[in-house]
Amino acid sequence: MTMLSKTCRLRRWCLGLATAAVGALVALPAAALDKGADVSWVSQEEAAGYSFYSAAGVKTDPFVLLKNLGVNTIRLRVWVNPSGGWCDGADTLYKAKRAIAQGQKVMLSFHYSDSWADPGKQTKPAAWSSHTLTQLQADVYSHTQGILSYLKNNGVTVSYVQVGNEINSGMLWPEGRASGSSFSGLVSLINNGYAATKAVFPSAKVVLHLANGDNNTVFRWFFDGMKANGAKYDVIGLSHYPTASNWRSLNAQLSTNMADMIARYGKPVIVAETGMDWQQAGAAKAMLADVMTRLTALGSNGLGVLYWEPQAYPGWQGYTWGALNGSGYFTSALDPF
Repeated sequence: MTMLSKTCRLRRWCLGLATAAVGALVALPAAALDKGADVSWVSQEEAAGYSFYSAAGVKTDPFVLLKNLGVNTIRLRVWVNPSGGWCDGADTLYKAKRAIAQGQKVMLSFHYSDSWADPGKQTKPAAWSSHTLTQLQADVYSHTQGILSYLKNNGVTVSYVQVGNEINSGMLWPEGRASGSSFSGLVSLINNGYAATKAVFPSAKVVLHLANGDNNTVFRWFFDGMKANGAKYDVIGLSHYPTASNWRSLNAQLSTNMADMIARYGKPVIVAETGMDWQQAGAAKAMLADVMTRLTALGSNGLGVLYWEPQAYPGWQGYTWGALNGSGYFTSALDPF
């Protein structure tokens, strides 16, 4: 998700309330939530000279700081051939090994692009730009399998794999675009990512991740299309970016949508991204605590919640929705973890 697209959350590109009553759910035992953070920028920030500090003012490894705050899962985006090398295989391994050293799970978000992918932008990697759908299917398999094998061979176990990032409109456009009732091309790409994941990490959970987690209309349209076309996946992932003024209502809509996804498709859910303006730490803390309560109420079908780039310094790359102040200290936003 880009900084611009997160700002556009305020415009809500596709607003909609949940439109159907949720069926009764079977009560399942509660499981410990995966409390996570996407820290994909961290190595780039450190290379630029930024440091991170404990509450006592001691310069500390940010992975250690996050572990001490209760973060047990680290999410990392993967780009194919990015400018500068950030978020390529080597950079991903560097960050993943730091997470593993702290006993944290690893979640990968494959963008299948050289840069940001989100609902408004799913650009094919330059090296794949002229490829047919059949070639793209092979590209997705090879890239996914290659990155995962590279990590595995270097001592990293991956627990979650997102096949695509915020794929409301599909990925690898135009061949993998989702539109109307057309999902077959996208599903063929998803299923190659699924197969590649299971070939390397059979126990890893494959996640299909959409933006606007409060929008039940969009989620039903998308996952009905997945079901009709035989998509293979394990978990439904949701992005959730409310503001200080609307988080209560959007949290309620998120909760309704998550329960409906579980009842309608028989899949557990994970809030793969969330966050709020760093200057609204109190509201962010209340929002996150409420999301965690709602996930816990889902029992083993509520897997966890991940804060997006909480270690981003205010204004880093134009982003202001982290959970760090300008002095390198984490705010109270992460206290619910």
